Order: sequence, then C-alpha cells, then structure tokens
Amino acid sequence: MTETTETTGTTAAPRTLSTLGNETLAALAPAAPEVALPAYDRVGLSAGIVHFGVGGFHRAHQALMIDDLLAQGLARDWAICGVGVMPSDVRMRDALLDQDGLYTLVVKHPDGRLEARVIGSIIDYMYAPDDVEAVIERLASREVKIVSLTVTEGGYNIHPVTGEFELDSPAVAADLAADAVPATVFGIVVEALRRRRARGVVPFTIMSCDNLQDNGGVARRAFVAFATAKDADLGLWISVAVSFPSSMVDRITPVTTDNDRAQIADTFGLSDRWPVVCEPFLQWVLEDHFTDGRPPYEKTAVQLVADVEPYELMKLRLLNASHQGLCYFAHLMGYRLVHDAAADPLIATFLRAYMDREGTPTLKPVPGIDVEDYKTQLIERFSNPGVRDTVARLCAESSDRIPKWLLPVVREQSARGGEVALSAAIVASWARYAEGTDEQGQPIEVVDRIKDRVMASADGYSSDPHSFLRDEDLFGDLLNDAAFVAAYDRALELLHTVGARATLEELLKPLN
Repeated sequence: MTETTETTGTTAAPRTLSTLGNETLAALAPAAPEVALPAYDRVGLSAGIVHFGVGGFHRAHQALMIDDLLAQGLARDWAICGVGVMPSDVRMRDALLDQDGLYTLVVKHPDGRLEARVIGSIIDYMYAPDDVEAVIERLASREVKIVSLTVTEGGYNIHPVTGEFELDSPAVAADLAADAVPATVFGIVVEALRRRRARGVVPFTIMSCDNLQDNGGVARRAFVAFATAKDADLGLWISVAVSFPSSMVDRITPVTTDNDRAQIADTFGLSDRWPVVCEPFLQWVLEDHFTDGRPPYEKTAVQLVADVEPYELMKLRLLNASHQGLCYFAHLMGYRLVHDAAADPLIATFLRAYMDREGTPTLKPVPGIDVEDYKTQLIERFSNPGVRDTVARLCAESSDRIPKWLLPVVREQSARGGEVALSAAIVASWARYAEGTDEQGQPIEVVDRIKDRVMASADGYSSDPHSFLRDEDLFGDLLNDAAFVAAYDRALELLHTVGARATLEELLKPLN
C-alpha cells in the first residue's frame, strides 16, 4: 500500500496515511474500517457514460448513483469516463488519474458527524486538449450511450434575455470555422454525433444536470444550433434523433478546501487529492427519455418522472434564488460562511418571506412534495455548520445566476400583479455588492465572467441610480416595470444610506 506521512501539529506524531488507487483499494479496509469502500470489482467495467465538467457537484450526485448501482451488481456497462475541456480541468485530470478515478465522498451532518465513502464509478478521465481526436472517437464508439453535462449555468452559451445560442462568441466561432479542430463541448460532441450518424451507430443521449430551467431544452437548443450552423442536415438529424432529458439535481456541495483534505486525513487516515464534501440531503429528478437505453436508475434514489418542470421550478426559485437572497446581504453584513448567515434570524426571516410571498406563487404543484416542509428544510440545510459553505461561492458568477433563477420570478409576479419588492431588493443587494467595496470600505473580490462590465454598471450609481439595470443583456426591459424599479430604488438607497442590516429590517417591517 502506498503511504505518506503527515504531521498535524508541532507535538503530534507523524501519521501514516493511505492513498487511493486500484492497487491500494483492498488494503484500505483494515486501514480505514469506518470508510465504505466499493463493494464490487472495478476490473471489466466499461464507460457507457461520458461526463463533461467533472467537479464536486457531479461526484456528489450522478457518480454516486452509478456507484450505488455497481454495489448492487448492476450497471457494469454504465461506468463513467470524465472529460475536461477548460484549462482549469487540468487539476481534476491529474487528481483523478493519479488515484485511478477513486475519490472520497464525505457527508457532513449538522451534528458534526462525518460519513465517508470511496466512490469507484469514474474509471477514466480524458483532458480534451491532450488528444481531442481520442475524445471524439471515445464518444463515437458504440460503448457510449449517454453524454452528461455539468458545465455551469453559463456554459451553454445562451443569451440570458433572448434565449438564443450565441454563434458569434469567440470559442464557438473558432469551432465553426472550416476544418477547425473542435475545442468546445459543442464542437466535440457534434463531431462525435456526425461520425456516429456516418457509421450507422445509434446516437447517445445528451443529459444536462446543470441548474437551469428546462435544462434539457436549453441543451437541445445549444447543440442543435451549433450543429445547424456547421451542417444544416446534421442539425436536423440531431434535433430528431437525439434525446435531451431534463433533470433537477439538488445537493449543497461546497468547494473542497485544504481544511477538508486535512480533516479527512486526520479522521479517516486517507490522503485524497480531491475529495468531495456535501450535505446529507440528496435529490435527483430525471425525465425518463433516453435515446439508447439508460442505467436502472429506478433502483437508486433517482426519481424518474414524465415532467421535471415542477421540481426544477421549486429548486431554482426557492433554493437557488434564496442563495442569491442570502449571499450579497450576508457579505455586506460581514458574514463569510453560509451557515452563520442563515442562523441570523433577520436573514432567515427575509429568505422565508421571499419564498412565501414571491417564489412560491410562481410554482406549479409538485407531485409528492410538501412545499411548505421543503422551504422549512431549506433554511435548516443552509444552517448546517458541518458543510461550511462559503458566501463567496454563492456570490460568484451572478450574471449567469440572477437572470436564470430570480428574474423569471420577477416577470411572472409582475405579469399577475404579484409582489416583487423582495426580489427587487435581492437585485439591489447584488448591485451594491458589485460596487466592489463593503460597508467597512474593504475591497470585495467580485468573481464573474463579465466582472468589468458588471462592476462598471454598479459603480455608475452616484450619477445614475438605474445604471445597473440598464444592461439589457442581463435585465431585458425590467426598467419598464414601475413596481420593480420603485422597490429596487428604495432598497438600493437604503443599502447606501443605512447599510444591509438596517435595510432588511426596513423591508420586513410591513410584513410583521
């Protein structure tokens, strides 16, 4: 068994740590008896699923479900090959290949208990820039029946207002050039489908697992638009022959930190380059619509349904939008960890008021779910001190999140004459946060793909109170919504004059 030693303090004795890998897996049972290990032989598994965007979210959800099936002696043709296309994916490539695809999944319970399990369902990882031809041929092979995606909300190249695929974005335009070597997920997947069609191979299913309303429809729109621009006949074939099931996945999975790695080493004696930590809650609702078969998901916690929309609206407009409702106010108030912010009665009351008064009225009936209990549970989940999710993670990439999670609530509420004041306050808190300086005059590190544009719009407040809302690519025509703008103006003025805490107190006074 490969071993390393680690010293956890100046007086602590060196501790022998077990590293993950195929050769060391059998020896882990006596070395880490409290860790659940793959109860199946990984030799002979084949990758029926290729996943783009391997990160913590995928490894806490989809990879776990396949591991569950493998533990039952099922789905041996449905293991996972990960694929990365971004420069940031190099770290994941190196971590997974070094550990033969194995990693530790640690569930953090509110009482501090840690539940560890080594997941073995990822059997290969390919970094496309290393050998894109090999990736395309892997996708073109009969073995692959599903291509799944967690490429982030902004990864589909869809305009946030028009909903159209942006053919002129630099990376896409480069892939559409004659004789281009594919570099984007769109170019790689479409080229693989072209080869499958030419060879008479059944097309694979494209399964989005990102936090987007109608994520299957969004994926269809993106891939068909790219393919059509490349070859109109190919685009038509993909639109008819390929399934794009929608799904809703829900599990809070914070960014893995060095403290997590150290805790896993200290608690379980495992040296893991990239473990995953998550909350106990897990939900995956999946449309049962596949081109060429699927794993027996019904034998896991997956809910197979004919219509995902009620579930995805519930999650996006309650959980995800509430995360945005929490994060900017929380940061301005000085909080840096989500559970600390959620334990503040003022923030918790604000979130529940948003959910009750503005988010919930836009939902459809959700079969099998008590929405009132779900909302109560959300506050409890946010308050889990074990997860240690960061406010900064929730504040990141707001330009991809607010238009998809919160603004649909505003538009539906406005259309029916419903309340929008709390949603408007959330947008105002984003604008105040995006100014880049907190209430103590300290800099805020804004993380966003259009950071400069967002910060410039926010910074224009002193000369134009509506400068932030004038970005039509983000907000469309919301400046024409008098009720929304009035509520936004009031909230943003309060944020500048009395601060975040007093703003929330003022907003909640009429509701008490």
